[in-house]
Amino acid sequence: MHYLEPLFNPESVAIVGASHHEGKIGHTVVKNILESGYKGRIYPINPKGGEILGLKVYKSIFEIDDEIDVAIIVVPAKVAVEIIDDVAKKAKFIIVITSGFSEVGNIEGEKKIVETAKKYGSRVLGPNVFGIYSAKPPINATFGPSKIKAGNVAVVSQSGALGIAMIGKAAEENMGLSAIVSIGNKADLTEVEILSYLFEDEITKVVFLYIEGLENGRDFLDIIRKRPPGKSIIVLKAGRSKAGARAVASHTGSLAGSDAIFDAAFRQVGILRAESLEDGLNWVTTVALSPPPKGKNVVIVTNGGGLGVIAADACEKYGLHLLDDMEVLKKTFQDVMPEFGSYKNPVDITGQAGGKEYKVALERAFKEKSIHAILALYCDRGDAEIEEIKNALVEVHKKYRNKPALYTIFGGEGATSIITALKKEGLPAFSDVEDAVSSLYALYKVNERKDEGKMEEVKMDEDKIKQVIEKALKEKRRKLLSNEAKEILKAAGVDVPEFYVAKNIEEAIEAANKIGYPIVMKVISEDIIHKTDVGGVVLNIENEKEAAEAYEAIIESCKRNVPKARIRGVEVTKMLPKGVETIVGSTTDPSFGKVVMFGLGGIYVEVMKDVTFRVAPLPKKEIRRMIREIESYPILAGVRGEKGKDIEAIVDTIYRIGLLVTKFEEIMELDINPLIVYEKGAKVADARMSIKVRK
Repeated sequence: MHYLEPLFNPESVAIVGASHHEGKIGHTVVKNILESGYKGRIYPINPKGGEILGLKVYKSIFEIDDEIDVAIIVVPAKVAVEIIDDVAKKAKFIIVITSGFSEVGNIEGEKKIVETAKKYGSRVLGPNVFGIYSAKPPINATFGPSKIKAGNVAVVSQSGALGIAMIGKAAEENMGLSAIVSIGNKADLTEVEILSYLFEDEITKVVFLYIEGLENGRDFLDIIRKRPPGKSIIVLKAGRSKAGARAVASHTGSLAGSDAIFDAAFRQVGILRAESLEDGLNWVTTVALSPPPKGKNVVIVTNGGGLGVIAADACEKYGLHLLDDMEVLKKTFQDVMPEFGSYKNPVDITGQAGGKEYKVALERAFKEKSIHAILALYCDRGDAEIEEIKNALVEVHKKYRNKPALYTIFGGEGATSIITALKKEGLPAFSDVEDAVSSLYALYKVNERKDEGKMEEVKMDEDKIKQVIEKALKEKRRKLLSNEAKEILKAAGVDVPEFYVAKNIEEAIEAANKIGYPIVMKVISEDIIHKTDVGGVVLNIENEKEAAEAYEAIIESCKRNVPKARIRGVEVTKMLPKGVETIVGSTTDPSFGKVVMFGLGGIYVEVMKDVTFRVAPLPKKEIRRMIREIESYPILAGVRGEKGKDIEAIVDTIYRIGLLVTKFEEIMELDINPLIVYEKGAKVADARMSIKVRK
């Protein structure tokens, strides 16, 4: 049995702050519990005693001679803190409906509630929640609407107001709920623990999760990876704006707005993210009501050619595959339609089609094994066919149910009445074609199981990496020197061309001769970020004379332009031939920890921001998916007769970076910019790294 079972299926409930006055939260909660048909023991608590809705009221929790599974606190915040010691001694779970805690700056009060509960082995949901509904007992321990239809959809919401609104919306959409949980401030119980229960719950088929942020992103991804077959999750994550992005030194950090990381993390484990509340509700309803499709072939059946074309366009937009086997389509539909109809997909049974024609066409679609999903569209003609159409759709859908079928009814009052009737009968019905197609897309995506692949062992010179980091830490430097960053990358097994640090002209010439011309020279200084801007870089050095001149020019120019800069020397390295410039980076995200980034360099990163992210470390299979996500991927794959570049060399580099930043948590940010990719191999041209300085 899951440890949260008593929270979702309690045998006894106490309401601390139960009110005698109708309309008060403490009264509504008691009323909702009673009206939900809860069969367990109910203990209202109020110092005045008496009776509420026929139930004896206890003056204190200690008057109750019984074990309490769930205690619901609805007294003011100050009082809640004062009584938490008594409540925690008696109750296994405490739901703190009361607001006025960390959301308004009362962090101490919230901390005391959780710490006191923990002391007695009790767990807290909230504070600042609307309560909990569970279909299992059943129990509606919320102050929201009283009537909730039982079903297979669980809603978990960080927003109390949105959660209450969801109860009303679920009723309107005829959506059945297995649970609805408000997590509020998440002071103790989090969405991760709630999900771990819901994924084991035999009633729940699909979870709709609304979150505004995650403090435990990695635990969240782990629980999603472990969800059993047949369990789906759709997430609405608020906050797509860049407002949360931090001001940081690296490209990776500056491009890693929190929302971009959330998007990437969700993709990584196969979470379907809704763009809007409307989409989320449509998708959840469809998933809850439909079997998963057994193949990719979609058929559109319509009485209006225009509506069919709109649906076909939407299918292309969402990447849905319309069945195009003309033999199958002809065999299935040719004798169903009048002469001027079309059995091509979309299948147009024409405007004169009534209930009988729809019934036959849809039965054919349900029976044909090579059709895996159906989009049935109807344009309301404004005549008396409405009832006949509705009956035909309901009859066929209920008779078969062997594959997903979604319905769009377009028109006026008649169309609205059909949609309402279809929803009452448990059919996914829509007024807009785009909504139906989007929901079918969701049904396909939510049932995909994401195989990220397996991690492979690689060798790293960990002692060397530690040595470089320790040296910088001793000097209390957050930014590593460019040569130090390269030393770490080289020790991690990344392909770094030979380089030396020269402290004078003689050393520069000696290094250049060892490497072989042409070479590049770059200033080494933690105080100079943009080396080119201050004359700190000289390219294409061809001989000893040019090497001596370049060294002198770099030192002189940097001292003149940045007189206070500490110059540690000049890096001498091979001038790399032209290839495709890419950027590989890593940053540290507040929710998910270490993440890696990839994109094309130059304007693609500076202007177009054509980059993609993943949570590190990640297997090579997932890295290949990651690389293919960037819009400029064709440049790497080879365009206009050009040979493709070495994708596997990029994969290996990102893989090693993911392992490096995970093993060495001190590395906060890292940029390889550019990583130059060739037909064979990928080499580091420049690197930047910053570490977390110890206090």
